[in-house]
Amino acid sequence: MIIDTHCHLDDERYNDDIDEVIERAKEQGVERFIIPGADPETLQRAVDLSETYDEVYFAVGVHPYDAKNYDRAFLEPFVSHEKCVAIGECGLDYYRLPESEEEIEAEKRLQKKVFIDQVIWAKKLKLPLIIHIRDSSFDCLKILEEYAGEEGGVLHCYNADESLLKLASRNFYYGIGGVLTFKNARKLINVYPKIPLDKLMIETDSPYLTPHPHRGKRNEPSYTKLIASKMAELSEIEEESLMETTTANVKKLFKKVS
Repeated sequence: MIIDTHCHLDDERYNDDIDEVIERAKEQGVERFIIPGADPETLQRAVDLSETYDEVYFAVGVHPYDAKNYDRAFLEPFVSHEKCVAIGECGLDYYRLPESEEEIEAEKRLQKKVFIDQVIWAKKLKLPLIIHIRDSSFDCLKILEEYAGEEGGVLHCYNADESLLKLASRNFYYGIGGVLTFKNARKLINVYPKIPLDKLMIETDSPYLTPHPHRGKRNEPSYTKLIASKMAELSEIEEESLMETTTANVKKLFKKVS
């Protein structure tokens, strides 16, 4: 089977047809779904979905874009839920920063403070992390090397920065999504073979980053098959073998996923 390790099914774009979205995915062999905690405002929706569908799990965290809204006290009650499998989506994102140097530094300090708190929290809870890294590899690597626990985590939408490959020895995995199918994904395609097979995971980041040939449409977990096919091609193994390996990887990291 396939496990979509990163799909925002709590997004409002699925409100009208979530049953059909999940059914289409299951028809393509996707049997488990993990909703990352990115927006506190939709966290209850993620919990409700996990209680409605046996196949759905969720994580608790705050995306770096929402660092100013981080409130661990609000999040804490959710982590004891039996379907909560990780802390995240958390990390650093320096892609969109303010214009002035002073504001840039303030934003980076805030993001790092919130990220470090979530990493320490995950270590305390003995839960893995779901990590968001964009234009911030150096700072993220430093923080993870200093603060992360042995539970490790997954680098969501792995950005092809080779410096991050050293985290494989720290029990970190690499989430591969629709970007691998893009025509301009040369960097990721070149780095992909350097990732150990036992550290690979499949994700869609639905509703974002829709794989070829569906770019421009809403992404959904059923498209994991397209990603798996490209991964198997680059790994030079059978697609079924790729799916078995990635599923085993997911169950090693997210121990509550059965």
